[in-house]
Amino acid sequence: MKFQFHPKLLDTLPGYGKAQFTHDVSAGLTVGVLALPLAMAFAIASGMSPTAGIWTSIVAGLLISLLGGSRVQIGGPTGAFIPIIYAIVMDYGVQNLLIASMLAGVILFAMGAFKLGNMIRFIPLSVVIGFTNGIAVVIFIAQIKDFLGLAIEDLPGEFFGKMAALASHLHTIHLPTVGLAVASLVILLGWNRLATRFPALKRAPGPLAVLVIGTAANALLNLPVETIGSRFGGIPQEIPPFSFPALDPTTLGKLMAPALTIALLGAIESLLSARVADSQIEDRHNPNQELLAQGLANFVAPLFGGFAATGAIARTATNIRAGGRTPVAGIVHALVLLAVVLVLAPLAKDIPLATLSAIVVVVSINMGEWHAFSPKELARYSNQYRTILLGTFFVTVLFDLTLAVELGMVLASLFFIYRMSDLTRMERIPLEDHYGVEALSRADGTPRIVAYRMFGSLFFGAANKLESMLQKLEGNPETLILDMDKVINMDTTGLDILQTLHRDLKKTGTRLILCDLNSQPGSLIFRSGFLDRLGEDNVAGNITEALMRAQHRAPQQGGAGS
Repeated sequence: MKFQFHPKLLDTLPGYGKAQFTHDVSAGLTVGVLALPLAMAFAIASGMSPTAGIWTSIVAGLLISLLGGSRVQIGGPTGAFIPIIYAIVMDYGVQNLLIASMLAGVILFAMGAFKLGNMIRFIPLSVVIGFTNGIAVVIFIAQIKDFLGLAIEDLPGEFFGKMAALASHLHTIHLPTVGLAVASLVILLGWNRLATRFPALKRAPGPLAVLVIGTAANALLNLPVETIGSRFGGIPQEIPPFSFPALDPTTLGKLMAPALTIALLGAIESLLSARVADSQIEDRHNPNQELLAQGLANFVAPLFGGFAATGAIARTATNIRAGGRTPVAGIVHALVLLAVVLVLAPLAKDIPLATLSAIVVVVSINMGEWHAFSPKELARYSNQYRTILLGTFFVTVLFDLTLAVELGMVLASLFFIYRMSDLTRMERIPLEDHYGVEALSRADGTPRIVAYRMFGSLFFGAANKLESMLQKLEGNPETLILDMDKVINMDTTGLDILQTLHRDLKKTGTRLILCDLNSQPGSLIFRSGFLDRLGEDNVAGNITEALMRAQHRAPQQGGAGS
């Protein structure tokens, strides 16, 4: 396996002209102004400062566009990370979050280096929908505090503690905050419809428009609501210093599980975003290169105070609609955010947190595939699908995303093993179609030759199939023929089952003949040395040849212990 590092940017530079540059700059400006409120809102919802969100968008967004495997991917913080980031901050602190993000970067880079990009598609859709909708609910619940202006100093990360804290502080609801949050929510939900009636409004993305309106209303009316300035002291008008987070070796092992969750979720979301983008621009991304870039971005962003980042579906779609067709648009988007920080940062102190909360609430509503939970939709699928979907969803909401993904994958694996085992079956072959009854039976009527055909996969989950067949054998036949033409795969446990069958049959003087071996099972039988113990004369090309060999009984091969 050869390591390859070839960013998509290199493929787009030949023939790159002024017209495309104009489109990319326009798209980059549009996505940049859209990314600003989202970056701050996601960071605050994650328990981080708005500055951390902006610098995550700048650093990670720049690296993902420069080095990624997609022409139009826009990287940065996303809503899907909010529950994970918040839980890590609550449990381990900001410094350990930065370390977990860097560990996730190493994992993502390794996944790309070992060409595991396509393996992300092995995660079942039921698991993806389950934890995505679960994340949406967790995000929504986490926004209740800022949306209602509740006087809670530190909201617990755990579901039951969070609900208890919200319930016990409902009496502290702040009406001016609720009024501004509801107004922001209404404007945001109706912005697209409003822009349809007034085309000039289409130039401003909804989140940016709501941010400007909410900030202006707060400044003009001097509303008694919490702002970025009152909680965080504003946004520094400078580039943060390059520094490594303080490493505590005692917590490093505990951070591996959340780091793996960040890496897995980041890989899923970024590659899903890239696949959606491919269908819109008629291109094909390089999943392994995308993971390499995601890994580098997640490793470098924490060095500037940023945190976990991935490909953002909404911003990528906005980039495409605005005319972006090369990574230059993503680079411009990062530079626009940098210019905003260096020039307009002092204005951010008046941004109300209620407006940012409304933006995140809309994101949580839009990110869920709620139709998948309707009774009509659930009724279309199997009990296994519903169990995985609902199990992953409820564990995500009630306990932990890491546990939910693990549970979903374990359930999916167990159900898959069960289905494969259920599909694997043995059927008796009526040999009378090939030879007369007298040639197949002894004088007492017991069969001399018995044949079975196996269907499916011979693996550890199907061990009972051969065992039950052996129990059904009557009268100690001289020969058992096993037709494996329909066996497409065999693992080492399946091979061991065959070897055990061979040994058990030898004890009763029954000869085992295999026929119609496909390439994979045949290769395993040859490489393992089982062919030598079985004897080449006991491997036939088809059932007719196997019957001919059975009629001319050959001596048993190998010793008693083989």
